[in-house]
Amino acid sequence: ATMFGCIAERLTRRESNLVNALKAEAARDSKIRYCTTRQCDVSRVILIASFESLAHNISWEYTQVRRRVNGIAPDGAKMAHPRGAISSVGRAPALHAGCRRFEPVIAHHAYPPAVNEMTQILNDNVPTERLAPGVIALTLNRPDRRNALSRQLMRALDATLEHCASDRSIRVVILRADGPAFSAGHDLRELACADTDANRETFDDCVRLMERIIALPQPVIAQVDGVATAAGCQLVATCDLAVASERATFATPGVRIGLFCSTPMVALSRAIGRKRAMEMLLTGEAISAQTALEWGLINRVVASEHLAVETLALATRIALSSPAVVALGKRAFYEQIECERATAYASMADTMMQNLEMKAAAEGIDAFLTKRAAVWPE
Repeated sequence: ATMFGCIAERLTRRESNLVNALKAEAARDSKIRYCTTRQCDVSRVILIASFESLAHNISWEYTQVRRRVNGIAPDGAKMAHPRGAISSVGRAPALHAGCRRFEPVIAHHAYPPAVNEMTQILNDNVPTERLAPGVIALTLNRPDRRNALSRQLMRALDATLEHCASDRSIRVVILRADGPAFSAGHDLRELACADTDANRETFDDCVRLMERIIALPQPVIAQVDGVATAAGCQLVATCDLAVASERATFATPGVRIGLFCSTPMVALSRAIGRKRAMEMLLTGEAISAQTALEWGLINRVVASEHLAVETLALATRIALSSPAVVALGKRAFYEQIECERATAYASMADTMMQNLEMKAAAEGIDAFLTKRAAVWPE
């Protein structure tokens, strides 16, 4: 009964959102006109994706409820206590035995997997949602902790990105957050409660996550609507692109609490340069979204109400290109940026030859010369 109640409540809320969106489109209000002037009917893309998601949710959640009632786990194994799996509220001990805190655990009923090949992510810290063809959104979902990057959250995000890397239908990844903060950085309570080995694992997990983003074949766009501090700022700096709202702020305030932002410094200094990075690191002061734009930490600043639309518009434009060529270009960019100029030119000449021999290049060049739309090979 609890599970069906949650499903009904969420589907009712989704239906209400769709009705409001349809009314807004019919009225052709300022937001819709704004999208039109951007030469991208993003509103229609969002509505279609929402309808498809709603239909898929009904089928997916009904199946999951029946499996749980019958005592079948997601992996197909029989559950010892099927009734216990349906409970949505409980309490669980903290991650580390040395910490006496207990934290409430609430079952956030996340969207179903966006692609059929993706295995179900049991950790609700990073729900996924298909926004448009080729575009998937990953949401940091610890709003009560300002999306602090706990080990559990970082591992969940890393696992989700790993699934995305192997899915050819995903062309662009949007990384966003629930709540008023994009991310407040590492979970200081978790660090304070952990021993040396556990904390070492935390920072290793952080490094692994950042390297995963760089190595991912798909571009990752950070959608920032709130504060991004310390490792949260590092996460933004690591993403390939970033779009922020006017109210977003960025900071590396670790120096003020005696824990210098050493790992965030790696991504930050490479994004905005030495002097500006040192200013942020040594003072700990926050910078505005406009300053972050001027310094090169982010790509665009938009009004908060337009943030989702603008980010999706950017993602859909990227998704129109050949995913194989985009992946090659992303890999080549990070390869050459760390090289001396002559070495970079020599390496990129080889990359150009490799690109020229790809089927996508042949198709794209022929489409351009014959004035037709390219049909990218798988």
